[in-house]
Amino acid sequence: MNKISIVLITKNADKTLKASLESLSAFDDVVIYDNGSSDTSLEIAKSFDNAQLHQGEFFGFGKTKAHAVSLAKHSWVFSLDSDETITPELSNELLNMNLDENSVYFVRRDNFYNGRHIKCCGWYPEKIVRLFNKEKTTFDDSVVHEKIDTKKLNIVDLSNPITHHSFHSVSDFLDKIQKYSEIYAQEHKGKKSSSVLKAILRGKSMFFKSYIIKAGWKCGFEGFVISFFAGLGTMVKYLKLREKNLYDS
Repeated sequence: MNKISIVLITKNADKTLKASLESLSAFDDVVIYDNGSSDTSLEIAKSFDNAQLHQGEFFGFGKTKAHAVSLAKHSWVFSLDSDETITPELSNELLNMNLDENSVYFVRRDNFYNGRHIKCCGWYPEKIVRLFNKEKTTFDDSVVHEKIDTKKLNIVDLSNPITHHSFHSVSDFLDKIQKYSEIYAQEHKGKKSSSVLKAILRGKSMFFKSYIIKAGWKCGFEGFVISFFAGLGTMVKYLKLREKNLYDS
């Protein structure tokens, strides 16, 4: 069987962390890097015998995930978010497939909202690189929208998916907008221009793209909510950037 470390970064993830860790029982090394949880995430992490808990600072998503990867016991690493689970079929595939150190592996992510598998708004099909050999590559330094560097490496598709339960309510969308817009505005302050008009136009464009072009209207209530917050989140990040450009020294 392959030796693969599962690596997660966490902060206040107790809504989803237990289910995520329960899906990893077949793996002997689960690295959890927590950057400041104030809920019960730490207690949940400590309750799993195959998990090693580390605590430290948040350096932006790319650098933080790269640091967490460096703590893994095995060379092969599967990066997982704390609101994702590995299906039993994927677990079996990972442990028994022939791994090539000069390859990285795409996995399909099935996204859920309100318990519904969302197949609109650009949420399906979604493929992301998650399995790689840390001696060959790791995450880039991006503050948000971090990626694993795939240059000069073969890309292989895995057959089975992970499941993603990031949003359970409207409140979850609002929380994510607040978090990611702040990171975006801070990263681009003084480097990128913004205005009220740009915020409005970019927000309207994002809603139209999600709801019309990517068929959010086919998913009823969930499709409208996803599209609405895609547009709102875009608008908010540009308004915050405008504010920081104007008033932050």
